[in-house]
Amino acid sequence: MSQTLADMQQILDEADCLCPEAEVQAAITRMARAITEKLGDRNPVLFCVMNGGLIFTGQLLTQLHFPLQAEYLHASRYRHETSGGRLEWKVEPNFDLRGRSVLILDDILDEGTTLLGISDWCAAQGAREVLTAVLVEKDHARKARPGLKGDFTGLVIEDRFLFGYGMDYKGYWRNAPGIYAVKGL
Repeated sequence: MSQTLADMQQILDEADCLCPEAEVQAAITRMARAITEKLGDRNPVLFCVMNGGLIFTGQLLTQLHFPLQAEYLHASRYRHETSGGRLEWKVEPNFDLRGRSVLILDDILDEGTTLLGISDWCAAQGAREVLTAVLVEKDHARKARPGLKGDFTGLVIEDRFLFGYGMDYKGYWRNAPGIYAVKGL
């Protein structure tokens, strides 16, 4: 059954706002400071993981006041399935990473399988170092590797179905101005 616009509006209206926009903005600013301190003198390549990382990356980039190169990539392990397989590139990076510092920017670290796959790929391309920055890390023990964390994390949020700031619900509400949890999920 397809969702109507009224159904999608109801999802937002009934959702729990876990982090209002001001809190998300403060987290992005904290991350920008930490990233600047770590990478400000390293000429890094930043990769936005599409589609979820788009809003976070756009807002973070305006706060990074040092030379960098920003690109995007699109990879998935799911191909419309509920469990992941091998990493499939929808848009593979076309960039020489040899000897470069790489920062992968994504909206969420849930289990982390795709993020690990992208990180491993960048390392295999000769990156000097590969770091990750995630706006949200879900608080649970189902990580793809024990103790997996982003090198830079904005917010740690309970294990619920989240949307807003790049994260979507059935393709909608990436544009929600805060971090929300679907009611009952």
